[in-house]
Amino acid sequence: MKTGKNVLIITDGTEGTVKIAAGIASALKGDNVEVKTASEFKGNDILPVQVFFLGCEKPQPESFMYLAELLKHINLVGRSCGVFSPGSEKAVKYLAALARDCEATLNTEPLFSGSENEDAVKKWAQSVVSGSL
Repeated sequence: MKTGKNVLIITDGTEGTVKIAAGIASALKGDNVEVKTASEFKGNDILPVQVFFLGCEKPQPESFMYLAELLKHINLVGRSCGVFSPGSEKAVKYLAALARDCEATLNTEPLFSGSENEDAVKKWAQSVVSGSL
């Protein structure tokens, strides 16, 4: 029997990112998925996860200040990360830099809101969870 992975999805809380996060969570049925806004995030939330997703609408949202600082000082080698945005390439670059700061394995393809095809979201989310880049 396959055991699900612990997955954390962190968003800036904007409507677009919350919608994408819900699609990712839906695609990962069978895994233990938790969705949080960055303002709700506490440092120990990331300790039990094997996979995490980061999503924001614009680069450097105020709600990400604590998370960004934490990721500079924590080592998450061996954990997979996927980044998403409702369409901002600058936001994706910002999120990718956060993943690199903590040395997580970054999925090379970000997810944009243009990827509203449920099958595409599912395939992308599962590729991040499986670690296949």
